[in-house]
Amino acid sequence: MKITWKRAGALALVSTVIASSFGTATSGAIAQDQTVPAAAEQVATDFEAPQDAAEPQVRFVASEVVQDVPEEPEVQTVDAASLRDLVATVDTSGEMSREVMCLAQAVYFESRGEPLDGQLAVARVIINRAESNRFPDDYCSVVTQRSQFSFVRNGHIPTPNAGSSAWGRAKAIARIAHRDMWESEADDALYFHATHVRPSWARRMTTRARIDNHIFYR
Repeated sequence: MKITWKRAGALALVSTVIASSFGTATSGAIAQDQTVPAAAEQVATDFEAPQDAAEPQVRFVASEVVQDVPEEPEVQTVDAASLRDLVATVDTSGEMSREVMCLAQAVYFESRGEPLDGQLAVARVIINRAESNRFPDDYCSVVTQRSQFSFVRNGHIPTPNAGSSAWGRAKAIARIAHRDMWESEADDALYFHATHVRPSWARRMTTRARIDNHIFYR
């Protein structure tokens, strides 16, 4: 499933829900990949074993709510000799869309100590998940999906060190990955883990790449 709205950066519309005095509301379960056992062990700082998600609160509103989302800059053709050169040319000074911000935060917290191609591979996994029917269909929901990324706490992503060079690189990598400006070794990978752990689920997967301290799988 190819999700195209994320790459367009259009307005996000929050649906209107009208509460009827005679009706009740329920919420669906969070999508999980059925190929990974529910009892799978925690995978280092990458993915954790899925757990039953608590049913969220449902809030009713009486009128439509419209929230402006900053548009991502249009894609420009860049002739770069290396990923490092490409990162240096990407403008990260402007405001980012919510989706690309979530992607950048995940790159920062999961792989800021990795080489650039390793950071790009982490971003690629998140994008692949958002484009797969096995997972939520947007970057933020993929990142905050319960029991997937250990840096997420109670559905909230921490705030990066905005003044660090690592955050600047993470934002550049997120925009490069979102715009599909550079090919990643991770290709169509949906999973990864640190090399110092040996999760049982990995034996049933196909290795796509090993980049520094992470191994990527499909």
